[in-house]
Amino acid sequence: MVFERVLYPTDFSEVSLHALRECIPKLAKLGIKELYLLNVVDITMAEFEAFELEGIYREKLEKLARETEEKCGGGTRVKADVRIGIPSIEIAEAAEEVGAELIVIPSMGENIWRRMFVGSTASNLARAAKKPVLLLKYTQKGEKFEFSGDCERMFERPLVALDFSRCSVKLIQTVRKFRELVKGGILFHSVDYGGVEELEHNMAVAKKNLEKSAKGLGESFEIEVMVGTASQAIIGTSLAKNSTLIVLGKKGRSFIKDLLLGSTAERVIRDSKLPVLLVPCE
Repeated sequence: MVFERVLYPTDFSEVSLHALRECIPKLAKLGIKELYLLNVVDITMAEFEAFELEGIYREKLEKLARETEEKCGGGTRVKADVRIGIPSIEIAEAAEEVGAELIVIPSMGENIWRRMFVGSTASNLARAAKKPVLLLKYTQKGEKFEFSGDCERMFERPLVALDFSRCSVKLIQTVRKFRELVKGGILFHSVDYGGVEELEHNMAVAKKNLEKSAKGLGESFEIEVMVGTASQAIIGTSLAKNSTLIVLGKKGRSFIKDLLLGSTAERVIRDSKLPVLLVPCE
């Protein structure tokens, strides 16, 4: 795995701690050399208590860092930091400062997704971050949390959704970072444009474009062209092909506007049970 520097922001919630203890060590063994744990004391919520909380949270996070480093087996150096500010901005800035190649955050269920992702930390992070963001999808059953997948095999069978824009180049470059872990990926395009009379032509063109992209990734990728609404086609194909990860592009500042309007990315992230890797296309 070539994501050697990874940032994991945590708010100490149960699902966040579960992902840190159960999933992150497995990802670390794939090649993470430096893992940065970050907690942001939300200044808009804590106000005058923020500086008092900073010390408490720093001690708590440093303890978690030591525990995590031990679980990672010694091949990963774990650092901890606590900041005060607006979480999404602080996380995005921290990722730039430490040179993180990937930000990992957990996401759980549609209701929590709507509450936490639209108009809050995660959505603002998705807009602000200039680094890829990996959303780990969790469900809660009773007191237990379940990850919808296998952290150790997450990169083995990715479905990479290409739209043939400049964004697709960034997606391919990102996938190349973990190409050695791929055992059977899918390059995917959904034809949801043009008239009926153009359908056959558009599908043929899409197939040729996918074939060109596949050459740059090796024989471990197959191609798939479907007709229909992009989000439904992506989710449906990911299930039919037993994918382990969905890789999507996000396009700059318009991303949150698109989210609120119900874009392909929002629908996929909301409805997919698989983890989703969002790649910035700026």
